[in-house]
Amino acid sequence: MAAVLAYGPRAVLSHRSAGDLLGIRRSDRAGIDVTVPRRSGRPRQGVEVHASLTLASEDVGVVDGIPCTTVARTLLDLADVLGRRGVERAVDQAEVLRVFDLRAVHEVLERGNGRRGAGVLRAVLEGWRAPTITDRELEERFFAICRAVDLPEPLVNQWIVLPDVQVKADFLWPAERLVIETDGWGSHGTRRAFVSDRSRDRRLRLAGYEPHRFTWDEVADRPDEVGAELRRLYALSAGRTRRQAA
Repeated sequence: MAAVLAYGPRAVLSHRSAGDLLGIRRSDRAGIDVTVPRRSGRPRQGVEVHASLTLASEDVGVVDGIPCTTVARTLLDLADVLGRRGVERAVDQAEVLRVFDLRAVHEVLERGNGRRGAGVLRAVLEGWRAPTITDRELEERFFAICRAVDLPEPLVNQWIVLPDVQVKADFLWPAERLVIETDGWGSHGTRRAFVSDRSRDRRLRLAGYEPHRFTWDEVADRPDEVGAELRRLYALSAGRTRRQAA
């Protein structure tokens, strides 16, 4: 906060310092990164000042009371000072925290066209695909699939209490102990999410549930295939619970 205040009311925390404050990239640097919206800025001891004429109001927020660049703007700033792998990790962490907004990143790239980091960030984003349907649309389409194959509608976003943790199931048939998760790349396409998902599935199985996963794209684009598989999974789960109860 002191470093930001030293450069006036429009200065913001940025680059590696903003990445640390936002939780998308840890930084152990002693120096503080501050951006000022003008052509130049006088350096001070312990502060690395960055001058920018493209810092817009949309690029600025407040975190813990400190004016700070947004996640999208911070990713572009990081691309100026880090290698590609460092930016990839920051994007991954933003996805894990569910603060990654692809549209906002593209808007920042348009405003920052010509910056040396723009090419790095675009390369990292190449091939990244945002979810094609909203959560509400997903629920409606999934319910339509259930009705099409004559299954009862599941509970949505239902908490399941396990011995050591609570987990939220996207779709749950409690009597059959069947859990369906619908995965999108934005929240499940990173290494940390990959590990977390599998640990979660093991815990559910140890508690007697059957977790299975479909992608959002499968639900949206191949509902007939999803319906056929879902009907078989439901029948298997129902048969297993009946045998256990006998």
